[in-house]
Amino acid sequence: MKLSPRIIQAMEILQLPMLALQERIDAEMMSNPVLEMQLPETDEPAGPDETEVADRGEKDLVIEDSASAQGDDFERLSEFSEEYGPEFIDSEVPRRRKPPAGERDRKLDAMANAPAPTQSLNEYLHDQWRFVEVDEPIAEAGRLIIDEIDADGYCRTPLEDIATAAGGAIDMPTFHKALRLVQRLDPTGVGARDLKECLAIQLAAEADAGHDVTVELALVQRYLPDIEMNRLPQIARRSEYTIEQIKRAIENLSHLNPRPGSLITSPTVPIIMPDVIVDLDEDGNVLVAMADGNVPRLGISDDYRRIARDKQTDREAKQFLRKNIRSAQWLVGAIRQRRHTIRRVAEEVFDVQRDFLEFGEEALRPLPMATVANRVGVHVATVSRAVAEKYAQTPRGIYPLRMFFSGGTTSADGQDVAWEAVKAKLREIVDAEDKSKPLNDDQLAAALAEGGLTIARRTVAKYRGLMDIPPARRRREF
Repeated sequence: MKLSPRIIQAMEILQLPMLALQERIDAEMMSNPVLEMQLPETDEPAGPDETEVADRGEKDLVIEDSASAQGDDFERLSEFSEEYGPEFIDSEVPRRRKPPAGERDRKLDAMANAPAPTQSLNEYLHDQWRFVEVDEPIAEAGRLIIDEIDADGYCRTPLEDIATAAGGAIDMPTFHKALRLVQRLDPTGVGARDLKECLAIQLAAEADAGHDVTVELALVQRYLPDIEMNRLPQIARRSEYTIEQIKRAIENLSHLNPRPGSLITSPTVPIIMPDVIVDLDEDGNVLVAMADGNVPRLGISDDYRRIARDKQTDREAKQFLRKNIRSAQWLVGAIRQRRHTIRRVAEEVFDVQRDFLEFGEEALRPLPMATVANRVGVHVATVSRAVAEKYAQTPRGIYPLRMFFSGGTTSADGQDVAWEAVKAKLREIVDAEDKSKPLNDDQLAAALAEGGLTIARRTVAKYRGLMDIPPARRRREF
């Protein structure tokens, strides 16, 4: 049972995405003195302990409920303690160490290269408000209003509620004056209480710049719900504007920002690093390679091994080194196991999804995780961890590995088709339709049936919604 935490560690390592794995390795190298980085181009043979770890790592990680399967795990994991005796079973938190003289501190390097924290919208607005010259009651009201502005740039809290929370010390006319001044701050449109006011503020700024936005202002003030529902003929009948004028005005409105606060607090786009690279060779065979060139190759210091074996070494120092060597062996083995498992899973996935590499999402086939688990010889939970937040670089682009696992349906010619392929075909039909007469859900289902995919109308509506495709009425172009 003392080895159970190591099984947990192996599963955690398996589940880590590429960037998180690099961070984990950096942290382990800082805390474990016996770990050292090996250059990829080195031709030095691995020591006997590393070879044994590599052999053990090439076996599949079994995660099952049966006693026999767990016994296989414990038997394999217990081999790590045989090299240095039973005292390695005991665990201890590794001690931190300072980098040797002349060696760069990896943690300090990481901190120096980390981007500076971005300024929040609240801080950005308060910085501007400090330079607005107004009486103190208005200044205080402005600060209270700014504190209620959300990340989108809206002040959704009623001014009455803000005044009540302030204890009634500031009257409502003062709050209204402060709101008008806050709405002049950058970004344009900030401080609005709803979408109509947000667009109106931005259009007012356009008018101040000398642009004619009369039609746009009229549409926003009187016909915004009709614009959202694409009721252009109704707007033309109820107003003095033609369809062409309305379309040009809507085109101009599309350039405004309905979420002005996002200009300051835009979320950071996550960096995606593929774990595997998949391609086809000249004969059409699938090639799978690990994209872990940036992951440091770890080894165990031979010097520390010799010190740990030396009989003249102090007992406390020897125990410390042995425990750290054992921890390093576990980490190296878990990383090798992770690499092997992900590669085997990817090979089985693209053995089934080979046509995707040539023809794209429309060629995807149904693939349950249980099928891949049986082929690889591991538990379904292992496959789930192996593909969690992992990406594959393919000739069609970079895709999450989870995308290739899904159910599906059967086409008219008896071929299995994944739901992702159905969605891709649906997107293709919508993109090719006559926008003056867009297809409704029944017609989309009929179009899919003509292509050999018999799908119910409610299923078409479901996937249309998941793909953010609006209904036919809103897709129509006049």
